[in-house]
Amino acid sequence: MFNLFKKKTPPPEQPRQLPPVPDWQPNFAPELDKIIEIASYYTNGKHDLAIFEHGTIVVLAKGLSAEEATSSALEALHGVFHSHPDMNPRDMDDGNILVGYKNNVANIVVNDFAMEHWNEIDLNHQRALATHEVLITPLGHNVFNDFGKKALYGRCFMFMDALSPKVVRIARTDAPVSNA
Repeated sequence: MFNLFKKKTPPPEQPRQLPPVPDWQPNFAPELDKIIEIASYYTNGKHDLAIFEHGTIVVLAKGLSAEEATSSALEALHGVFHSHPDMNPRDMDDGNILVGYKNNVANIVVNDFAMEHWNEIDLNHQRALATHEVLITPLGHNVFNDFGKKALYGRCFMFMDALSPKVVRIARTDAPVSNA
């Protein structure tokens, strides 16, 4: 009876993942060759690309050795992940979405592929928000149209690559190195 007026202790707070990450890690993604093909188109074939295991790309300076390219890509992705990972999703002329970040880091959402998996994207897009993240859209706080849902899906791969960074390919351009 005397415990009725005793101050209750709140339940312990769950430990926070720092930096915050989304709960959702999609288990479906387009082939890396398709991502490279599209990224090469977006850069007019003028830039080398580093491709991470889950499809995140980094546009590189030309002429870097494999070791320099890998190091540069790892540093770029680290810089995005360990700051606020602001995304800038853009509709591209081929119908896909380019989800850009700082440091020349990006993800590509292949629209045809996303539509094949639309039910899962639509169902899980809220899990694609990082812990305690609030994004303000014209529809409201954490309310997304189809474009926003696809962008969040694409951004999941940046987080997956940042948590376990592994450059799996360096795609070289055929354009000559300019000394300008």
